[in-house]
Amino acid sequence: MKAMILAAGLGQRMRPLTLHTPKPLLCVGNKPLIVWHIENLKRAGIIEIVINTAWLAHELHHALGDGSQFGVHISWSDETEGLETAGGIIRALPLLGDEPFILVNGDIWTTHNFSTLAEIDLAQQLGHLVLVDNPTQHPTGDFILQDALAYSKEQMTGDALTYSGIAVFSPKLFAGYADGKRPLAPILKQAMQQGLISAEKSTQKWVDVGTPERLADLDRELS
Repeated sequence: MKAMILAAGLGQRMRPLTLHTPKPLLCVGNKPLIVWHIENLKRAGIIEIVINTAWLAHELHHALGDGSQFGVHISWSDETEGLETAGGIIRALPLLGDEPFILVNGDIWTTHNFSTLAEIDLAQQLGHLVLVDNPTQHPTGDFILQDALAYSKEQMTGDALTYSGIAVFSPKLFAGYADGKRPLAPILKQAMQQGLISAEKSTQKWVDVGTPERLADLDRELS
């Protein structure tokens, strides 16, 4: 099984920290955010990792190289400009192959055990989302979890949870979409209409490292 780490964002909310350092290379607990993910994936037996880049791509290449220092193999999907989440995945599909893959946002931190994702059998589903309790900065959540399926708030009423930025996707979810800038949410919602997106709620530690303050708080906690 392969994994993709999304690392192409500008990190505008993290400025000035991200003016010269891509957000996934910002450190917490004396380790770059993206390295936490790489090590987590390695522990789960995932050693084929695709990373997309745009902003300060050369910094990511220099820091991570081919992945051999971590015992993994990194393939790079470089974008001239950020293609948003779905656009980045679509561009990287030739590197990801035909089988389901794990997706992780490069700007989160979590203790979620990725080995559980490697064991997921999508069967006829097109994706599986890891949801979490709503953080303070996102109180209304994203999707509703019911009977192990994810639903959009347009489909169903109820308390929504937040998409963690961790998922397993089948390449079939993105079939027929042209290369270019494209967000993920509309594609997910379309598949949800057909009941094709499963989900789970994680109770593990999870932080959306979206501001310098949250970065500093997490760093103090881990150091």
